[in-house]
Amino acid sequence: MSDATPLFQIENLHAGIEGKQILRGVNLTINRGEIHGLMGPNGSGKSTLAYVVAGHPNYEVMEGRVLFKGTNVLEMSADERARLGMFLAFQYPTVIPGVSMANFLRLAVNSVREGRGNGNGKPLPPREFRRMIREKMALLKMDEAFATRYLNEGFSGGEKKRAEILQLALLEPDFAILDETDSGLDIDALRTVSDGVNTVFTDQQAMLVITHYQRLLNYIKPHFVHVMLEGRIVESGGPELALELEDKGYDWLKEKHAS
Repeated sequence: MSDATPLFQIENLHAGIEGKQILRGVNLTINRGEIHGLMGPNGSGKSTLAYVVAGHPNYEVMEGRVLFKGTNVLEMSADERARLGMFLAFQYPTVIPGVSMANFLRLAVNSVREGRGNGNGKPLPPREFRRMIREKMALLKMDEAFATRYLNEGFSGGEKKRAEILQLALLEPDFAILDETDSGLDIDALRTVSDGVNTVFTDQQAMLVITHYQRLLNYIKPHFVHVMLEGRIVESGGPELALELEDKGYDWLKEKHAS
């Protein structure tokens, strides 16, 4: 990938599920070092966009391309996209009883290492992985006992989201999508999770933060903000756009872009 090639691009993306079209021509470009916020009312297509980009098998793409590092990833499986350096933090993380956080994360890290050829693609020795997870948990101010619990079983909303950010820290993706990470969080948990994101994000990465509310963007500060309505990005601007939406809601945009 040349320096001139954007890290991530969506071109005229049309997609849906079970025969229903939801995305109706999405275009978006994100470069390294950039955080983009994506806002919009319920049903506008935000989470559908996240799932399509991440490779959820239930969604059908009718038209368009999703380019990551210059490669169209739409023919790749979800795990192939992850190995290439993409990551999705779910709005509702899955509970997996009987699988400890540590074992799950070790498998994920080794799978991604193999895909990227890190360390010649060899699995991390257990001692090296334990050192790495301790470092990341210290960075995120997490109790080490957290890693011994079963994945998301009995976790509070805040703990589930912190577990997602721990994955983000360990996998070190080039591009991450946070799908409504603020959903179900009180203000203290929101601040803790946001601090974790800000701690691990570097200028070699890029991020798309999907949210209903401007409050998350008080903590994870975007360079650009986009608004989705009816399956399209209809408005883009700087961080001030999120403040305007908080103040005025979406009705003025619905009138402006009435189809």
